[in-house]
Amino acid sequence: MQCMKLLWFSSIPSQLYKPLDSKPDNPLKFNPRVQLLRSSKPYYAAKTDEHENGQNSVKTLPLPSHVKTITSTSNPFVKHCLKLRQSSSYRHSHGSVILVGSTPIRELYRFQNKIEDGLTAIECLLVLDNTNVPEYLNNQSIRHVKVSSLVMKKLSGLQSTDSIDMAALIRIPSTFHSIGSYLKEEDCHKWFPSPYRILVLDGVQDPGNLGTLLRSAMAFRWDGVFLLSDCCDPFNDKALRASRGASFQLPIVSGGWTHLDALRRVFHMKIVAGHPAKGAEAKPVSCLSQDYANSLVETPLCLVLGREGNGLSETSKQECELVSIPMAGEFESLNVSVAGGIFLYMLQPRKI
Repeated sequence: MQCMKLLWFSSIPSQLYKPLDSKPDNPLKFNPRVQLLRSSKPYYAAKTDEHENGQNSVKTLPLPSHVKTITSTSNPFVKHCLKLRQSSSYRHSHGSVILVGSTPIRELYRFQNKIEDGLTAIECLLVLDNTNVPEYLNNQSIRHVKVSSLVMKKLSGLQSTDSIDMAALIRIPSTFHSIGSYLKEEDCHKWFPSPYRILVLDGVQDPGNLGTLLRSAMAFRWDGVFLLSDCCDPFNDKALRASRGASFQLPIVSGGWTHLDALRRVFHMKIVAGHPAKGAEAKPVSCLSQDYANSLVETPLCLVLGREGNGLSETSKQECELVSIPMAGEFESLNVSVAGGIFLYMLQPRKI
């Protein structure tokens, strides 16, 4: 797995820029090919390709230092930002995402301000014309570029941008890991330093559901999220809006069952999965209750939630202890984000 090099965008002619992969974002499958490391300075991220001769060629997009205002939606930098929003492979190859709206940007700032490195994630702040930059973002380490209302609408992808006055180009944090086939068990400590409660998503495909689950996991103080195959990208624009910045705050790992099993062994974790009790299961299904939650207070835990519609994969059903939410109403199951919120609340870590 290669790492990204972080550098300023150079002023090369735009016709020389040809991204390797700019296919539209596919929320049904998420398989980023790189792991990104956070730099101590707010640099722009660029794609680095290693050829057979061992030399690297860097693909960059021009944003000259003298540019202070962008009014055209045809601007190469605007097109680059648009591809970051639309394509999972493109944003992961460049190591950057577009975060739209002052509220998630403010929440990200508050979080970044608490960590040792300070505010390092925001590379560039795009501010709507005639809008004042908030004082907490008005510092020399963040580049500001004024944009027209047409550009802001293009960047946001929203029909109405009345309440959208800024967007930010932000690096994918070092707390995100995409795991290749090579695995050493000591790597588990890099993913989650001291996991006690880990949320595992098994093929959750709707970005709104995924973002909501990330936000709930953050609210109930879970230690991180593990994404099994076919989950949507946590940096999808809809997932970012639903997560309200949790994608940048929680450790997130994308891997397979082999990696999850290694995590279980290293940290001696119990794995349970939310699954509706239908009365015809090959294995017993426990009932979520306060007594059940109390029995797990001192147990490191992974909670697996399945995809919309089809639920858990067969592997998850076989490997996990199944737990259902008791319901008096005549419904077979709940929406995964609703069910997940209940599980995350009931099984949240407590002071022992």
